[in-house]
Amino acid sequence: MRLGYHTGYWSAGPPPGAQEAVLGAEQLGFDSVWTAEAYGSDAFTPLAWWGSRTSRLRLGTAIAQISARTPTATAMAALTLDHLSGGRFVLGLGASGPQVVEGWYGQPYPRPLARTREYVAIVRQVLAREAPVTFDGQFYRLPLPPDQGAGLGKALRSTVHPLRTDLPIHLAAEGPRNIAMTAEIADGWLPLFYSPRMDGEYRTLLAEGFAKRAAPAQDFEVVATVPVVLGDDVEQAADQVRPFIALYAGGMGAKGANFHRDVLDRLGYAQACDEIQAHYLAGDKARATAAVPLELVQDIALVGTVDDVRAQLPAWEATAITTMLVQADPRTLPAIAAALS
Repeated sequence: MRLGYHTGYWSAGPPPGAQEAVLGAEQLGFDSVWTAEAYGSDAFTPLAWWGSRTSRLRLGTAIAQISARTPTATAMAALTLDHLSGGRFVLGLGASGPQVVEGWYGQPYPRPLARTREYVAIVRQVLAREAPVTFDGQFYRLPLPPDQGAGLGKALRSTVHPLRTDLPIHLAAEGPRNIAMTAEIADGWLPLFYSPRMDGEYRTLLAEGFAKRAAPAQDFEVVATVPVVLGDDVEQAADQVRPFIALYAGGMGAKGANFHRDVLDRLGYAQACDEIQAHYLAGDKARATAAVPLELVQDIALVGTVDDVRAQLPAWEATAITTMLVQADPRTLPAIAAALS
């Protein structure tokens, strides 16, 4: 199981020490570094800026939102960054949620799986560069039909020859159908809130998708974001993860339409999530955070002393995860690398 480093979201501005953390991850032997976007900073620009000082790390987006760009614009960014990095780019895509998609991008959210399937197909057409790109889908049509514009649209082929026509595309997926589709059409899965307890179910869903693939799946990756906190004791370390869980369980998405919370419900924490969400939606983030059970933290994160983390590690190593994407205070990366080696 390889290690990657997730730089996380920006808050009010660039995260202090991010460049140093990326360089440190490469020196520590990490396999990859990944960036994110929501409705502030984008995922591509920081990755190019910080990654330009590296020579070996794979550079991935976890994730770039499909509603933020047309499929061809995303393909352009991907093939450009792949050239500049010497073939180290990994395109991680995700559908985000209805609040961001419809509130920030002004795009419709319904049927995200079907939309994602069309999106990936167009990106692959651009990267293959076998012919001018054409697509007649429910959500994307290239060229635009004459009755929907000036009538002058022309099928085009990328002027730039992609460095890799098989540039890897990973998908963020949380629901069962989405996970299976990811195994069918993508080169990797970017899960959130992975738990070793759910590994058997996840392997079954992946196998369902693999059975429908047109190409072999032997190089398929599972790149899971896992919070890792080293502390003097488990509770102290867990306290640093609780706000993250409370945000995703209580503050992301709308009530009844929070796909992050659905993952935790399937883990068996529906009652706890009810309390977390109620406090969060009432504006009491402190009580929402305090309501996150220790058991939930331990299910989806590595927390505690070095000995605690090492004791938990075998369960993670036995899962389908190929790369553990460490989400941590960058100052602790050397200690984390030592603990997980």
